[in-house]
Amino acid sequence: MKRAGFTMIELIFVIVILGILAAVAIPKLAATRDDAKISKLASNAATALADFGSYYTSQGQFDTLADMTNVAFGTTAAPTVTTTDVGGGAAINITDGTNVCMTFTTTAAGVVDGNVTISVPAAPTGNVCQAIAVSTVEMQKTHTFGGKGVVY
Repeated sequence: MKRAGFTMIELIFVIVILGILAAVAIPKLAATRDDAKISKLASNAATALADFGSYYTSQGQFDTLADMTNVAFGTTAAPTVTTTDVGGGAAINITDGTNVCMTFTTTAAGVVDGNVTISVPAAPTGNVCQAIAVSTVEMQKTHTFGGKGVVY
């Protein structure tokens, strides 16, 4: 008489194989999340810098972050920004949720040229911040914007 079904040994082998596959896949999934955060932060930083330059060229001064860019820095998920006041020489710290990854520092109000200095910590903490330090190396300098405002 032939029985239908699997033996206990066959089921154990299947469970072991699934466990091995899961052990390989879970770290890859975690790394994908970090890669997404890194990509989002680097893209937002480049977009914000372009927006700061456009705003300064058209207005002749820096203003609050909300007035100069619509980059979603202040969302509940990382990356986040620790201040919204950019005018008057304020610094904007962009974090991965815990560690400071990048700092935008603007010139004080009344200065002829608008400068935005982008810097990263000397020894970044966390995987996301370390990757940002490497991937945005060309942005890490002082960017000077000119203009006195657009005259209509």
